[in-house]
Amino acid sequence: MYLIYQPEGQDEPTRWKYNPRRLMAVEREDLERRTSRNFSTFTTDVVQGNALCRRALLFTYLRRDHPKVKFEDVDFTWDEVKLAYSQQELHLMREDALETLHGDQLAAALASFDKAMETAYDEDEVGEGGEGKAQLPIAD
Repeated sequence: MYLIYQPEGQDEPTRWKYNPRRLMAVEREDLERRTSRNFSTFTTDVVQGNALCRRALLFTYLRRDHPKVKFEDVDFTWDEVKLAYSQQELHLMREDALETLHGDQLAAALASFDKAMETAYDEDEVGEGGEGKAQLPIAD
């Protein structure tokens, strides 16, 4: 999964590979403190669109590039930040759908996954596929 940030006036988006299993312990602890959630709940909430969780995650990645940035300074319009599944993650979800869904529900899910895969980032193409088999972005 990718965290994508494109503030108004920025020509190209900034994209970070988001894998909750690869965050440093201090980053995880900071996310828990800022959002008042355990990390497992945080990872679910960030994917489901919780605003505070997304702001805290964006802060974490911005701070890596700009160590002096303050949480209070991180603000964005909702359309400036998004999470996007990689092709590999969408493929995993598609495989799961094949095993668990049936009929019209399966057909709709497959069409949705296929359409999303057309524009999704390929982790291997961007040189970030060296972490083994793709996993969904929910921490255990």
